[in-house]
Amino acid sequence: MTARIAGIGAYVPETIVTNDDLAKIVETSDEWISSRTGIRERRISTKEGTSDLAAEAARRALEAAGVKPEELDLIILGTSSPDCNYPSGACEVQAKIGAVNAAAFDISAACSGFIFAMNIVQGFFKSGIYQTALIIGAETLSKVVDWDDRSTCVLFGDGAGAAVLKNEESGIIDMLMGSDGTKGEALKCTSRSLGNFLTGERPELGFMTMDGQEVFRFAVKRVPESIESLIKRNQTAKEDIRYYILHQANERIVEAVARRLKEPMDKFPMIIEKYGNTSTASIPLLLDDMVKKGMLKAGDKIILSGFGAGMTWGAVLLEW
Repeated sequence: MTARIAGIGAYVPETIVTNDDLAKIVETSDEWISSRTGIRERRISTKEGTSDLAAEAARRALEAAGVKPEELDLIILGTSSPDCNYPSGACEVQAKIGAVNAAAFDISAACSGFIFAMNIVQGFFKSGIYQTALIIGAETLSKVVDWDDRSTCVLFGDGAGAAVLKNEESGIIDMLMGSDGTKGEALKCTSRSLGNFLTGERPELGFMTMDGQEVFRFAVKRVPESIESLIKRNQTAKEDIRYYILHQANERIVEAVARRLKEPMDKFPMIIEKYGNTSTASIPLLLDDMVKKGMLKAGDKIILSGFGAGMTWGAVLLEW
């Protein structure tokens, strides 16, 4: 038995912010952003929090899977931008959707969060503890981005994607996760400074900071390495892989990974043009888009691959 994706759902805020809109607040242009990243617009939340986006994506995934909220055993939310330190966003989602029988918790693995959540569920399923789970990637990164920093504010967007997983005969074939904490400074967001009554300083929230070149070097090395590892140890031919579903961070990263794998770009679908980098939400958002377009068929072998702050990475080989 193994975890199988039984239903996918996604939700994004209504407000669209284009590159031309950003050019009004920082020194940039549509040509500068799109030529370097592939991004032309992103969704920004003005009223809804991370748990609101996550709950709506969850409802849509449950409907697609034909599963009732009370049938869920487990909810895992991957996010880098929760509404609260506690309660967890997963518990907030549990309350919003009425999943009264589910255990719920968040994980923090940045843009790898959806992959990490899938790994965790697989472990629970293999041990026989749970049978039906909901995993979510959701972000409102707009609240942690410094909108005066053009090196980061042009990249990120808000959104959520969710998947219902069931313990069945086919689905996940193999998966892996990895971390390198020595590179943690490359992509960082301080939750609060160390101010307190002893220091005489008031704690302050931090903004995201990123060493873009270091993140790029990390991604184009680790992503193809992890994919090659999965393919090799499962004796799978590359021609048998229908799609590579990569975290949507930057069009150039996806193109570089394709070159290193010596695979054609038509096996690397992208939605970064419309949504920007949505961190943990990007992989399920892409899967949802592909399902709506009828791109995935039963029996297709696909690889999901994510990477992000930590630094973290992970990949999943599965049969649709």
